[in-house]
Amino acid sequence: MAELSGKYLVGVYDDDDTVLHAVPKLRKAGVKIKEVYSPFPIHGLDEALGHPRTRIGIAAFMFGVTGCCCVLTLMIWTMGFDWPMIIGGKDPISIPNYIPITFEGTVLFTAFGMVITFFISNGLGPGTHFHPRFDVRATDNKFVMAIEMSRNSMSEEEIARALKDSGAEEVNIKQF
Repeated sequence: MAELSGKYLVGVYDDDDTVLHAVPKLRKAGVKIKEVYSPFPIHGLDEALGHPRTRIGIAAFMFGVTGCCCVLTLMIWTMGFDWPMIIGGKDPISIPNYIPITFEGTVLFTAFGMVITFFISNGLGPGTHFHPRFDVRATDNKFVMAIEMSRNSMSEEEIARALKDSGAEEVNIKQF
């Protein structure tokens, strides 16, 4: 995860609909938005920012398939070949008996795999230094739009005016 450095123009919004409708207006005006921070997920914001569709569902499916295969292999091997036991007069390799444990193993592998994927994809882990916040209210009740000045060809005043016109309550400058 890259460290933040440089000069940022920070627009603070009061409503999620306002910030959601402000993003396409600002992008259409030529402003390159670094990120939008909000206290809760906003449906449609990732599309408005131009982020590609996430492939996290594919990872979850693959972790689930891996869990299912591992658990079935373990149970078939142990109950059918390594230590066969006849329980209740059923065959040692009886797939319907394995379904509940297979489901639990699938869920377990998927959950652990997704947690690990989350930490890796977000650059989190031991020794990670978190970057400073643009505005402390972004986790409480405000919506914060960060615009990196070095990526934009527009002047600071033009971007500040565009932020105000799009509904920002306040516009601040942050230097990291």
